[in-house]
Amino acid sequence: MTTPLLPTDEDVEVSHPTGEPGSRDNSLQVWVLRILSALVVPAVLGLFFFTFQFLQDSGRNKVIQIVVAIVVGVGGVWLLYWAMDRLVSLLPERAEAGVRPFVFAGPALVILGFYLVYPTIDTIITSLRDSSGEEFVGFANYVIIFTEAIYIEALRNSFIWAIVVPVICVVVGLVIATLADRMPRKTESSFKSLIFLPLAVSFVGASVVFTFIYNFRPEGFGEQIGLLNSIVAAWGGDPVDWLRVPFWNNLFLMVILIWTQTGFAMVILSSAVKGVPEDIVEAARIDGANEWQVFRRITVPTIASTIVVVWTTILITTWKVYDIVAVTTGGRDGTSVVAERMVTEFFTFQNNGVGAALAVVLLIVVTPILVINVRRFRQQEATR
Repeated sequence: MTTPLLPTDEDVEVSHPTGEPGSRDNSLQVWVLRILSALVVPAVLGLFFFTFQFLQDSGRNKVIQIVVAIVVGVGGVWLLYWAMDRLVSLLPERAEAGVRPFVFAGPALVILGFYLVYPTIDTIITSLRDSSGEEFVGFANYVIIFTEAIYIEALRNSFIWAIVVPVICVVVGLVIATLADRMPRKTESSFKSLIFLPLAVSFVGASVVFTFIYNFRPEGFGEQIGLLNSIVAAWGGDPVDWLRVPFWNNLFLMVILIWTQTGFAMVILSSAVKGVPEDIVEAARIDGANEWQVFRRITVPTIASTIVVVWTTILITTWKVYDIVAVTTGGRDGTSVVAERMVTEFFTFQNNGVGAALAVVLLIVVTPILVINVRRFRQQEATR
C-alpha cells in the first residue's frame, strides 16, 4: 500500500497576520487604494453625466442620442472596469487581493451610500427647521408630533397596525402552511396559489377592490353596490358606512394588508415547515404526542428563526403603509397613519419640517427592526 505524499512547507502557502505570503495586506496604503478604487467609477460616471448633458435635450436627433448613450454608457463603463482591473493586476499580490473586491463592489456601495446616507442626513436636518426648511427651530417639530391630537392619532394607529397585521399574517400563514403540508401535492399547489395570488396585486389595486367591497350609498342615492352592504341589505339590515365607523374602520383597512401579505407569510413558512426533520416528528408521534403537541413543541421551535424573519418583514411593510389609507379614506375619520400623515404634510400642507420629523420617526422605529431581521437571517444562514 502506497503512503500518500504529504504537502511540505514549500507546497503550502501559510497565512500570517503580519502580511506574509498568503495573507491580505491591510496596511494604510492598501486602504487608500481601496477607497480610491471605489470612488473612481462613481467619479467618472458623474463626469459622464455632466459631459453629455446634450443627451437630455429634447431637440437633439434621437438616433444620435441613443448611439452615444449605448457607446458611452455600456462601452465606456465596460472599458472603465476593464482598465481598473488591469491596473489592480499590476499591484503586488497581497495588495491585489485586498483591493480587487473594492474595484467591483466598491462603486455600488458608494453610489448606494450616497442615495441612502445623504437623504437621511438631509431629512434629519430638515426636521430641525421650520415649515419652509429655512429657519432653525430645534426639536419644535418633534414636540408638535407628540403633543397635537392629529399626529398622536397617526402614531397610535400605526402602532395598532404594527401589532395586529404582522401577528395575524404570521399566525394565519403558519396555519395554512401546516395544513397545506398534509394535502396531496396537486391540491397543495392549487390551494397555495389561491392564497398567494393577492400578493401579486399592488396595494393601490387591493385598496380599490376593497373600496367596492366596503362601498356605501346613502338612502336616495341608488341601491347598494358594495358587497358587504348588499349582503346586509339581502338579510334585511340597514347598510353601514364601513369606512366611517369609529375605530372599526381601521380594522377594515388592516384586512386589506392582511389579505395581500398572508400569502407571503404562507410561502416562506411552508418551506420552513417542509424542512422540519421527519424523523423527529415521527419519534414524537410514536411517544404519544398528538398533532397539536407536535406542532407546538416541535414545528414552531424548529422554524422559530423563520417566523421572526417573516414577522419583522411584514412589520416593516406595515409600519410604512401609505397606499391603502390614501386610496380608501385619505386619512379621514380617524384612519390616519404616520406614513400617510408624512406625505400629507410634505405635499399638501407644504410643511417640510413636520413632514421630515415624521420621516425620522419612521426611520427610528424601522432601524432596530431591520437590525433584528439581518441578525436572524445570518443565524438562519449559519445553520444551513
